[in-house]
Amino acid sequence: MKSKAISATLLFSSLIPALAESGNGWVSYPGGKGPGAGKHIVLLAGDEEYRSEEALPMLGKLLSQHHGFKCTVLFSVDDDGTINPNRGESIGAPETLDSADAIIMSLRFRKWPDAALKHLDDAVNRNIPIIGLRTSTHAFQLPGSSAFKQYSQFGKNVLGEGWVSHWGRHKVEACRGVIEEANAKNPVLNNVKDVFGDTDVYEVYPPADATILLRGMVLKGMNPTDGPAAYEKKRASDGQTQDVNTPMMPIAWLREVPNAKGGKNKILCTTMGSATDLASEDLRRLVVNGVYWGLGLEVPAKADVSIVGEFKPSKYDFNGFLKGVKAADHELK
Repeated sequence: MKSKAISATLLFSSLIPALAESGNGWVSYPGGKGPGAGKHIVLLAGDEEYRSEEALPMLGKLLSQHHGFKCTVLFSVDDDGTINPNRGESIGAPETLDSADAIIMSLRFRKWPDAALKHLDDAVNRNIPIIGLRTSTHAFQLPGSSAFKQYSQFGKNVLGEGWVSHWGRHKVEACRGVIEEANAKNPVLNNVKDVFGDTDVYEVYPPADATILLRGMVLKGMNPTDGPAAYEKKRASDGQTQDVNTPMMPIAWLREVPNAKGGKNKILCTTMGSATDLASEDLRRLVVNGVYWGLGLEVPAKADVSIVGEFKPSKYDFNGFLKGVKAADHELK
């Protein structure tokens, strides 16, 4: 009887799909039923300040469990697999990009070796959609000797802007998203109504081909109930002064950008996207809607972006990452 019970348990266990698998510098959540079935999203976590190593596993879980996408998150790690966002040259399992149907990136001044950049370059040239969060406007900082040195300008040339400056006062003035009325019916804004983030607004000037979705109201404090800031600031770009909220800076936009192989990549860029920003349900919905749009899928009327498991985002700060964490710690239990 005991052996039969053990056999029955093993059989039952084999019928339950794995919730995740992981290795040195990566964790993967299997796809399932839903519009995303058969599609693979690769999420690139690697910034020193805004806790992408916490935010992207959260996004991977909900895209997998609620929408059916297979999602693989790649981290910057020490040699033993411990997640270390300060290791700018590191990225776990970059070959995973070879099967990516879409990329979500939250990177800052990465210094990847050419072998890793080759996988990214190949993915870009397969015309896959790219979603860039927060510091991805300045995702790479590569030496002139790199065969892929053009990726130092990835933010400017592909996403639509590079690093300019903090427009709101960093860690003092939060951001409220305001829908660009002319594009309010864009499907990427489906049920995106209430976006708040405790990071500040960036100074950005997207190109004329960008479709602006949201602008960022600089708030006079760090709470959602705070009103708009009202003061003048010198623009880093030309030395002129203007009120920070007249007009408000773009914080989310769409583009379609030609690549080196003659195709195009569909782009969603948002200068929001810290782990704490993504506590905002409607910011998560913007990202999920962007995935659907990028892949040519019908954008849900109201995408399910409820948190899977636990998500208690750490406050953004340099060297504020949780120590001793490995990719396996982000598996669904």
